[in-house]
Amino acid sequence: MVTITLPDSSQRQYDAGVTGMEIAQSISEGLARNAISISVNGDLWDLSRPIDTDSTVAIHSWRDDEGKYAFWHSSAHILAEAIEALFPGVKLAIGPPIENGFYYDIDFAGHNFSSDDFARIEAKFLELARGGEVFERKSISKADALAFYKERNNQYKVELIEALEDGQITFYYSGNFIDLCRGPHVPDSRMIKAVKLMKTAGAYWRGDEKREQLTRIYGISFPKQKDLTEYLEMLEEAKNRDHRKLGKELELFAFSEKVGMGLPLWLPNGAKLRASLESFLKNKQMEAGYEPVITPHIGKKDLYVTSGHYEKYGKDSFQPIHTPHEDEEYLLKPMNCPHHCEIYKLKPRSYRDLPIRFAEFGTVYRYEQHGELHGLLRVRGFTQDDAHLFCRPDQVKDEFKKVIDLVLYIFRTLGFNDFMAQISLRDPQKKEKYFGEDEQWEKAESAIIEAAAEKNLRTVTELGEAAFYGPKLDFMVRDALGRKWQLGTIQVDYQLPERFELEYMGADNQKHRPVMIHRAPFGSMERFVAVLLEHTGGRLPLWLATEQVYILPVTERFNNYAENVSKVLKNSDIRPLVDGRNETIGKKIREAEMKKIPYMLIVGEAEELNNTVSIRKHQMGDQGTVSVNEFIQMIGQEIERSLSPIKEEEHN
Repeated sequence: MVTITLPDSSQRQYDAGVTGMEIAQSISEGLARNAISISVNGDLWDLSRPIDTDSTVAIHSWRDDEGKYAFWHSSAHILAEAIEALFPGVKLAIGPPIENGFYYDIDFAGHNFSSDDFARIEAKFLELARGGEVFERKSISKADALAFYKERNNQYKVELIEALEDGQITFYYSGNFIDLCRGPHVPDSRMIKAVKLMKTAGAYWRGDEKREQLTRIYGISFPKQKDLTEYLEMLEEAKNRDHRKLGKELELFAFSEKVGMGLPLWLPNGAKLRASLESFLKNKQMEAGYEPVITPHIGKKDLYVTSGHYEKYGKDSFQPIHTPHEDEEYLLKPMNCPHHCEIYKLKPRSYRDLPIRFAEFGTVYRYEQHGELHGLLRVRGFTQDDAHLFCRPDQVKDEFKKVIDLVLYIFRTLGFNDFMAQISLRDPQKKEKYFGEDEQWEKAESAIIEAAAEKNLRTVTELGEAAFYGPKLDFMVRDALGRKWQLGTIQVDYQLPERFELEYMGADNQKHRPVMIHRAPFGSMERFVAVLLEHTGGRLPLWLATEQVYILPVTERFNNYAENVSKVLKNSDIRPLVDGRNETIGKKIREAEMKKIPYMLIVGEAEELNNTVSIRKHQMGDQGTVSVNEFIQMIGQEIERSLSPIKEEEHN
């Protein structure tokens, strides 16, 4: 017998060799009908795989990320099977599930292929799926696996297998299709009822520009046609919310080939938006005891050798800058933390001085591959809302919790109410990827886990997602369309203080190492603005809008009154703009709506006589007529409410 522990901590006894499907059936027929995969002691398995030892399990359906993972993994296999049937002789490379769907990288070996072929591939896909294919997992020796793919002249699978250890290689068989794969997969392909191939792209083998270029086919599948229809409708809405489109329409940012790929140019409206966000965070940081610092955009290579950043990222970053001085090398700054460590070292520190909190909106540079650049979401130069807290070990958890409070305040203020906190830990099987001793990592990881629990955060734990110097808490936010973004991070670091030999004098008159906390609530200004634009559809909250009020005189005769109203508003720190053009009031209103201006003030003869304004609100129409002073009070109250969100005790 084996003891199976379920997610609610209840336990059940089964015969050894019980499968996930049998466990699901013993719980309820509904669960068995919807089950897709199972986690066994944290590892994702097929439902048909036997369990021979006491285990903790969780059964996953389409509603779970783990269920979608297996569903889309199986869909990638069916896609490959369909392509093999329609394009004999193709060579398959890799086909993983991704956050939204799946892809397969394929060498078409001389076949002419384009998106025009999507319809017949989709038809073949559905034909295969409806056939009720079962995914069968089989272990295979390394020698046999190599022989299988060498016979098929598939150098891509051969290369993958050569990097694997004998005894850990599995193939999956489904219908007439065989693929090198770890799994897991759906129990029956008939679960997959709808599919859509989305796009093709070029993809270098193993991401190496010097290797073969393959064709990557992206797709997505669903258990119901209705789900696919809703997804495609969401994509249409996403196109309207694309931050690149909105950035152009609202004149926020641009890119120039002459300046360089991935290096955004912030236009006046965008600079105003950034300034408002920076001011918002700086004010909260000042209240919380942060001290501003400014560091240069470059640093000596030795600085990043000491920090470890050069060892980890140097080969994939911008190459060193050689000065006229012999053997003198500088790097574009990839991180702010080494500079902040040097500021800390400038004078002796006492335990009474700690915590010390240095904050900087610091611009950093990282070389991203051409194909990975994407608007403001993936750039080569970006500004982090960075801060580094230097504290005693006994202060770590409290400081960490205070940073969580700051992140939650920002999220509530800006309407990001659906989020998950990801506890990103090191992979215990690959400790060589990380700096530092086990004891330090255990302390750091415990501090994060305890702080997240005490703040009632909804969390998920991911092994292998830690930074090389320490574990972290990453905030995964869902926007208005349900898409997931990583915004904001907090990290605990015992390593950089060691590498930079940072010290403070303790109460025992002995020297001690401080602990560093890295934090960036926005993450980067570029990425945060991109996500905020897509979340709001460009309809920014009033306090952030670059132009808060358009004053629209009904004819040019009332332009002087409009300008007088504008001056009064400016004196109250409201950002107005007068549209004094000789155009109809209807056209002015339509254009202001398109620019997503929060408020329009219509002024004509009656308004001038009574020192009033007629209010229109974006997407809400007429709001009545009030005095100018009443409007100012109304705006002030709305902004105050936005910046004072109601505190929530639970974050579920």
